[in-house]
This record gives sequence, structure tokens and C-alpha cells, in this order.
Amino acid sequence: MATSQIETVSTAADKVKLFAAVALVLASIAGFYLLGKQGSLVQWGVLIAGLVVAVAVFLVSEHGRQLIGFTQDSWRETKKVVWPTRKETLQMTGYVFAFAVLMALFLWFTDKTLEWVLYDLILGWRK
Repeated sequence: MATSQIETVSTAADKVKLFAAVALVLASIAGFYLLGKQGSLVQWGVLIAGLVVAVAVFLVSEHGRQLIGFTQDSWRETKKVVWPTRKETLQMTGYVFAFAVLMALFLWFTDKTLEWVLYDLILGWRK
């Protein structure tokens, strides 16, 4: 299945929107710290309001619309996934756990066998 790539050209207005969104984020952070004497309610209000406006400005830009489209496509694909039942999930978890235990036992047995062959039979270090 071939997918077509659409390449968009950023316009000057789009660049201004992105710059404005970044400027709003920076201004809201600066406002949070500069309004320290006004109280925490004012600080947090300025920060949250600035970030909400910055997100809104970003979402009306081309990059924001692409992000919204990507999110919608991702959500649509997530709905297509066939999720396993509880029984299937527990069975697969059991298989993985059993395999891990068997692999640990195999590696332990291999380690002890090589240790016995090298140290006891060949080198004779243990007596």
C-alpha cells in the first residue's frame, strides 16, 4: 500500500504563529516568576492562561493542524487493533514467565557445568 507524502510549505503567517506560540510560552513563564509577590493564584493563573493561549495559537498553525491529523489517524488505528482477551493475556504472561525460568535454569546449569569442567577437571584448583 503506497502512501503519499504531502509536503507543505510554511508561509510567513504560519511562521509568525509558531513564533507567537513560543513567545507566549516564554512570556507566561516569565510572568509566573515576575508576579511572585502577587500571590500564587495570580502566578498560576498567568502561567496556565498563557500556556492555553500558546497551545491554541499553535493548533491553528499548519504544524498544529498536522499534529491534530496525526492524532486522529493514530486514534483511528488504535481502534483497529484486536486486543487480546484476559485469558490470552494471562496465558502469554505464563508462557513468558515459564520461558524465563527455564532459561535461567539452563544458564545456571551451563555455568555450573563449565565451572566444574574448568576448575575441577582441567585446572584441579578445588580439592
